[in-house]
Amino acid sequence: MEKIVREKPLNGLDVTGKSEEYPVEQEGMVLRDEHFQTVAFLARSLSDENRLRIILCVSCGKKSVSSIVEALGLSQPLVSHHLKELKRSLLVKIERNGPFIYYELVDNRILDVVRTLSTVATELLTARKTF
Repeated sequence: MEKIVREKPLNGLDVTGKSEEYPVEQEGMVLRDEHFQTVAFLARSLSDENRLRIILCVSCGKKSVSSIVEALGLSQPLVSHHLKELKRSLLVKIERNGPFIYYELVDNRILDVVRTLSTVATELLTARKTF
């Protein structure tokens, strides 16, 4: 696979894998080839509208499946399916309390990622003239 070479990394990311050109201390995170699979896995986890809605719902604190169902107006099987995927992706954690299971966002930095994606998507779609 041919590597894309840029004069400067996009948003502080070195996608060329040449960390000596862009040291971590000076340019932020360095993204190497071995990280692409991990980043793609996370991106796929965030690629569903219902999962994004669930992430925002559980970001306010622990929620049961029934409270998520009620808050989002989705079916219980659909919410359970997406929670299973979010748990598998390590984006939500569970806490058992008697017969109840509560879900909570693992890391609030995920909200920053979602906000950034939302801003970029809005700006790109606003600039687009044809579909």
